[in-house]
This record gives sequence, C-alpha cells and structure tokens, in this order.
Amino acid sequence: MDISSMEFWLALLNIVFIDLILAGDNAIVIGMAARNLPSHLQKKAVLWGTAGAIGIRIIATVIVVQLLDLPWLHLVGGLLLLWIAYKLLVQNDNHGDIKAGNTLWQSIQTIIIADAAMGIDNVIAVAGASHGSMVLVILGLLISVPVIVWGSTLFIKLINKYTWIIYVGGGVLAYTAAKMITGEKVFSAFFKENAFYYWGFIVVVVAVIIAAGLLMNRRKSIQHQQSRESH
Repeated sequence: MDISSMEFWLALLNIVFIDLILAGDNAIVIGMAARNLPSHLQKKAVLWGTAGAIGIRIIATVIVVQLLDLPWLHLVGGLLLLWIAYKLLVQNDNHGDIKAGNTLWQSIQTIIIADAAMGIDNVIAVAGASHGSMVLVILGLLISVPVIVWGSTLFIKLINKYTWIIYVGGGVLAYTAAKMITGEKVFSAFFKENAFYYWGFIVVVVAVIIAAGLLMNRRKSIQHQQSRESH
C-alpha cells in the first residue's frame, strides 16, 4: 500500500481508532495492577508494563497478519471480529480478578500477562484493518501507545459521557470484519466484480451489529429498571 495514498491514511486512521476504542480494558488493567505501588513507582510500572504489552502485541499481530494468507482465515477472523464488535457494545467486563502487584516487577508482570490475555480482540481487529501492511500495524500502535498510557482515563470518561462513541466503535469493528469476510479468497472475486453486493453486504453487517447492540442494551436497561422497582 502506497504511503502517499488516501487509502493508506484512512487505514491508519481506522487502526488508531480501533486501538483507542479497545483501550479501555488496557487502562483498567494498568490502573488496577499498579494501584498498590508508591506513587513514584506507579509511573515506572505503567511505562514498562505498557512497553512489554505493546511489544508482545506487535509480535502477535505480525503472526496473525501472516496467518491471514491461509485459506478461510479471513472468514474465521471476520466472524470472530463481529462477535468482538457485539461484545464491545453489550458486555460490562468485570476486572475484579486483576490482582495488584506489591512490587514494581509484579505489577509489570501483571500488566503484560493480563494485556496479552485480553488483547486478542485488538490483535484480530488491527490485523484485519492493516490489509497485510506491517508499516500500518507498527505506525498505528506507535501513535496509539502514548494515548493509551496517558489518555485512556480521559477516553473512558468520554465514552461514559457520550455513549454513541461506543456504537461508532462497534460500527468500525463491524466494517473491518465485513471487509475481512469479503477479502476471503473464495468470495473476493465475486465481491470485486459486484460493487453493489460488496457495499450492500458491508452496510447490512454494520447495521445488524449496531441494531443488535442497541436492542440488547435496551433489554438490559428494562431488566435493570424492573429489578430496581421490585426491590
């Protein structure tokens, strides 16, 4: 992909946004893992823990990008990413099992291990959005890292205040997933020859994921309200 092309910069913007929209978990893990340390060590734990986590994430993403050349992996990755998009919209994650470290090294270990376990959604999403470009993967992470380290708390507050941001994020993930599915070798020729079906498929996938998220959140809100009234 040509670095001077509009396609490159749009793909980079897509990757950075995906990194940010999925960074909430990272911020929570970082904060919980370092909370028991003295203030002068917390910054070190955050910096070194995040550096280690990002290093592992780059390696994992490179591996996944290479694996996407295998038959049916685009389809499997796309379907998995649709589930991740839906989960982002409706799931309230419980991070109570993240233990705070009592030493700098323990906190760094916790951040790296927890991020590696939780980062599969980010890896798949970025691999799908990168179109096989390692430059895009690394550039996207380098741009996102400072924001994840220093701005995640602010981003979480923005998401909590403006809930529509999450739906935009879910739509971006669904769009990336749909493009991965249309990029599967078995289907790619058909979609390339039929722009109407290509864009129609993408629009339907994005609409279904957002609608499913809205409906599930509405149902959960009604159930929560009924539970409060019964008490």
